[in-house]
Amino acid sequence: MAQITVHKFGGASVRNAEAVRNVCSILNHFPENKIVIVSAMGKTTNALETIHKKRFEGKDFEKELQEIFHFHFNIAKELEVDADTDWLLVFGTLSQICKKEIEGSFDEEYDRIIGYGEYLSTAIVNACFNQNNLSSKRLNSADYIVTDSRFRDARVQWNKSEERVAALQHEFQSHSTLVLQGFIGAAKDVSQGRSEGASQDLPQDLPQDLPQDLAKHLTSLGREGSDFSAAIFAYLLNADSVTIWKDVPGLLNADPKCFEPTQLLKEISFREAVELAYYGASVIHPRTIKPLQNKNIPLYIKSFLNPTAEGTRIIERANAELEVASYILKQNQTLISISTKDFSFVVEDNLTFIFKTFANLGIHVHMMENSALNFSVCIPSEPTKLKELIEQLSDFHVRYNDNVSILTIRHPKPMVMQQLLQYKEVLLEQRNRTTVRFVIRGNWNLPEPIKE
Repeated sequence: MAQITVHKFGGASVRNAEAVRNVCSILNHFPENKIVIVSAMGKTTNALETIHKKRFEGKDFEKELQEIFHFHFNIAKELEVDADTDWLLVFGTLSQICKKEIEGSFDEEYDRIIGYGEYLSTAIVNACFNQNNLSSKRLNSADYIVTDSRFRDARVQWNKSEERVAALQHEFQSHSTLVLQGFIGAAKDVSQGRSEGASQDLPQDLPQDLPQDLAKHLTSLGREGSDFSAAIFAYLLNADSVTIWKDVPGLLNADPKCFEPTQLLKEISFREAVELAYYGASVIHPRTIKPLQNKNIPLYIKSFLNPTAEGTRIIERANAELEVASYILKQNQTLISISTKDFSFVVEDNLTFIFKTFANLGIHVHMMENSALNFSVCIPSEPTKLKELIEQLSDFHVRYNDNVSILTIRHPKPMVMQQLLQYKEVLLEQRNRTTVRFVIRGNWNLPEPIKE
């Protein structure tokens, strides 16, 4: 079987015309068959989130919609692909859907429009690729990534997706580069036929690769899920490697916005990468690593600003990864303490109900600790969901501290740890052989210095 590599480019890497041309230049150095996953350009996803919020608040969002149009129009014009009408048709569809009456839940309507940033981006990028002799074809990820209906955090249906993705192989007979959207899929009950179940009130001039029936069944894999999309296609196609192109030199031992100085992790194991992603390392999406580990597909994290630089390689076994401490800071958290009203122990029956409540509300737990009388968790600060949680846990005493942060240190150095915690109030602490975690009250003065 011919070699296939997967490349993922985030919003920063396609934020303007110059950046798109740079992506073309990078890919011209990879002559093999390629899957290219592209995110929405710049801050388009944020703009779509604003439109979505205003729709539910009954506020006018025409200004934001026109800003999205002009942003893409200017990039397309500078790239001289404005004659390609595909992206204009995509925008027309987005505009009509946004102006339709709200039919579904907040999360369902979110997924109905949020992927259009990716559709606009891939339409323009694909046209540019073909101008630069990349023999490119744009396809629709929602035709291939089958998910459940858990909107905004959909779960991949791997067997069904594998059946769909198998059809991609023949596309390489006529194109060396296949461009797909990151972040999105479609619910498993969507008909495979493009005409069956098509919505009659959507425009009839949709681009051929954007099925009308999918407009009501689109799902998303969670914010930053484009990395996961790359891993999904790599796994299902048995790709030779995945490269995620970022605006950083590779995977660093800390976010440079939060700590300084930082060090490049040149090579780490899948296991270490999973741990870092789980604790919140922002360069890797938490679900990206596991599919690649299952088939031992190397993952490279490289800089699109300096594409010839070494970057980071993530493989099954790595050398010397324990020599460098890693620091992960998650701010804007809420620490919740849950206890029974009758002073009984917090045991299996209570925890089952509590976890089911968290799951039903779509609340992610970033840290937890259990004692005889209390169950403590750290969750993202979301006032609406917190209010719903307290209401649904009315049979328990619920106390909480807002404005806390979680500091996670892998392979800690005691002197650095003491320095970072100086003058800070620790509310909760956890330790094991490789990791220490602290819940800390209040804000940080960023970036914090790391003095080893």
